[in-house]
Amino acid sequence: MSTIQNDLEKIRKEELKALREKLGLHEFIKLLQSYSEGKGDYTKERRELLKNITKEDFEKFLAENN
Repeated sequence: MSTIQNDLEKIRKEELKALREKLGLHEFIKLLQSYSEGKGDYTKERRELLKNITKEDFEKFLAENN
């Protein structure tokens, strides 16, 4: 493993330890079970999904949902 990978793994372990301490074991397990890295290209999919949405559509949506 490279130094960068070792550093990132160390940071990840410290993050998980801090989350477990803060959340407690039960909530920590629920968090891990809900985690997903996902698949695909989010940016490309988002652009395709929103290509026909105008600024006015968005502002109307915000006004109706506040």
